[in-house]
Amino acid sequence: MIDVASPREVTEPDLWHHGDRDVVAGLVDFAVNVRPPHTPQWLMEALTNDVDWASYPDVEPARKAIAAHHRVDASMVLPVAGAAEAFTLIARAIKGTSQVVHPQFTEPEAALLAAGRQPRRHLLDARTGFTLDPHLVPAADLVVVGNPTNPTAVLHTADTLMKLSAGVLVVDEAFMDAVPDQSESLIAADMTGQLVLRSLTKTWAIAGIRAGYVVGDPALIRLIAAQQPPWSVSTPAAAAMVACCRAERATEAAAVSREAAQCRRDLVKRLHGIGLNTVEGAAPFVLLDTAPISTNSLRQPLAELGFAVRRGETFPGLGPTWLRLAVRTPEQHQQLVQELAQIKEQRCPAH
Repeated sequence: MIDVASPREVTEPDLWHHGDRDVVAGLVDFAVNVRPPHTPQWLMEALTNDVDWASYPDVEPARKAIAAHHRVDASMVLPVAGAAEAFTLIARAIKGTSQVVHPQFTEPEAALLAAGRQPRRHLLDARTGFTLDPHLVPAADLVVVGNPTNPTAVLHTADTLMKLSAGVLVVDEAFMDAVPDQSESLIAADMTGQLVLRSLTKTWAIAGIRAGYVVGDPALIRLIAAQQPPWSVSTPAAAAMVACCRAERATEAAAVSREAAQCRRDLVKRLHGIGLNTVEGAAPFVLLDTAPISTNSLRQPLAELGFAVRRGETFPGLGPTWLRLAVRTPEQHQQLVQELAQIKEQRCPAH
């Protein structure tokens, strides 16, 4: 495990790079972690029907819907313009030392740097499957970790996370709704010293709407809410939150998570079938190291063959041979893995 300082002016890799920049028109998209190809019709109707676009946004119905969905008090909920906004609010509001556990979504560190902070990185080891030993993470006033983590897909236990030495523990659960039972979520009636970030983007295909929320310690919710610009959560985003948190959507969301888990197993099996190892995880994406095939990134060769994949080198702790593959359909998995197998055969022919 390594801890290194990370001032913005010398920071590498590019923390401001995200998967949508790896997508080019005409390529099969394995780069962006939005699961369904289209927004559900019922949600499209919720975004447009009976919504007063002429008035300023009112997020109170969304706050109450989210609170009811998670069975917590409304004082523990803050709707935000996508989980990414929450990281900016947290970076501005919560002072002191900060630790970011990597590899993970880069926005938390980017937000801290933009706020003039000097976060430190705690790098997890590929040799241990990027598992987390809480006793090795230095204490800090603010500790940020993903669960399940982007890009590794590793699901840490709630007990492990609770052992982290943090004045404020921030857990990015943007992909927790893709875990069928969500048993390792930290969302609970008592969340003293904790903030959990959630996103509606991935399950319901509304990346363009920017709809997310924070659940946590009411005192911390008030602290970060004070940093939020007026009306940052739009009218359609608030409507989406209400629609997605209705009780009748729970069964549909559970089915989506089970399907994602099944498709993930399909992709992993196919990759293993051509001799490529993957990181064990529970999110709707797969991290693999293509070092057995090439010392350079296969992103561009795969793009030339018609596939967009998420490059690994923009995540601290990973290098160019790492690729993150979003889970798609078995047919698309077969197409991609066939191309990977051909690349492997060309570069590493059997002796």
